[in-house]
Amino acid sequence: MTVEQALDYIHSVSWMGSRPGLGRTRELLSLMGNPQNKLRFVHVAGTNGKGSTCAMIASILKQAGYKVGLYTSPYILRFNERMQINGEEIADEELAEITEYIKPFAESMEDHPTEFELVTAIGFEYFARQHCDIVVLEVGLGGELDSTNVIESAVLSVITEIDFDHMGVLGNTVEEIAAAKAGIIKSGVPVVSADNLPVAAKVVDDACKIKGSLHITPEFDKVKDKRATEDGISFSYMGVDYKVPLMGEYQYRNALMAITAATILKKLNFSISDTQIAEGLASVKWAGRFEKLCSDPVFIYDGGHNPQGVAAAVKTFSKRFGKGVVLIGVMADKDYGAEIKTLLPVAEKFVTVTPSNSRALPAKELAQKIFFAGGDAYSASTVEEGVSMAAELAAGKMPIFALGSLYMYGEIKGAVEKLFLQKR
Repeated sequence: MTVEQALDYIHSVSWMGSRPGLGRTRELLSLMGNPQNKLRFVHVAGTNGKGSTCAMIASILKQAGYKVGLYTSPYILRFNERMQINGEEIADEELAEITEYIKPFAESMEDHPTEFELVTAIGFEYFARQHCDIVVLEVGLGGELDSTNVIESAVLSVITEIDFDHMGVLGNTVEEIAAAKAGIIKSGVPVVSADNLPVAAKVVDDACKIKGSLHITPEFDKVKDKRATEDGISFSYMGVDYKVPLMGEYQYRNALMAITAATILKKLNFSISDTQIAEGLASVKWAGRFEKLCSDPVFIYDGGHNPQGVAAAVKTFSKRFGKGVVLIGVMADKDYGAEIKTLLPVAEKFVTVTPSNSRALPAKELAQKIFFAGGDAYSASTVEEGVSMAAELAAGKMPIFALGSLYMYGEIKGAVEKLFLQKR
């Protein structure tokens, strides 16, 4: 099996759909010999900040000398990004080999696994074969019924900020969504949570008490000397100075989540120094989170794709740039009405595009929604046309702010490079 054949197989229609439940994943892993039982995990759930927090924790552990697996979703440019060890993506050959190994097990099942369940099994097998010391494992959706939650234990559970998202699956109240996220909590395993909403915090705290798990929240109010530049953020916390090469204002909170997680891991006999925590944060890499893709024109991309994520990105954009041209594409099943309302104060004009995903809202329909909400919107037939149109509207006088879906990142980055960077 070649890597192209492996990816075709993974993405094939027979695996499509999302069907909550752990039975299929457990059956598949059992047929494989339960590779997940050979690994230790930091399990990370939450609505926003999961990916950045995972990347920071993994970078800290790498600096401390551990062989660290990192499992995340979705990918930004290349499928292999979803499975990394010490910052290196899984090789094409190994992805193909493991997929070929798993294929007969998956096809022998009466109830075939979904695509995400298949990918999760591939990840576990990869990390086990490579003898990772620890795996930072990001939840795909929710927590309790997510296929990553087949792990019997974890050394640490992390729950980042909780807000409304995927209501059709997780529930229509913050309490229901928080309960789904809190489903990753294991008996006696410590929990670090952001506790951004009191009602969500209570759900998490109650779950910790039931499970007998220590519940820790970073002391966000003790951050001092916050500074933000085009190179990232810096701050002081508990007497230690930190730098993070990620621009978003929201990264302060994600960084504190990672620092707190590392502090707990130290107490669990992981050998991590304060210097290694700082070095890990200083060397973290995570694309698509308030990332400057170009300086002329100023072109910012952020992966914000739900009301809270968009609001956090808008806060940074407003503080840095004031207003600009907003390039946006969204999924039809998201609360894009709230996102539009949040973006109106920073958008001189909107350009809408259709992300490359079956769930995407058509650009013309999104432009109409923005128009009726009081915005000035133009729709583009392709992402590249949208990038070009946004630049024309900005006319070198305003920054361009692209967001709404991580599924657009690859096309937008490619278009920016083609239209603005390769000409120099």
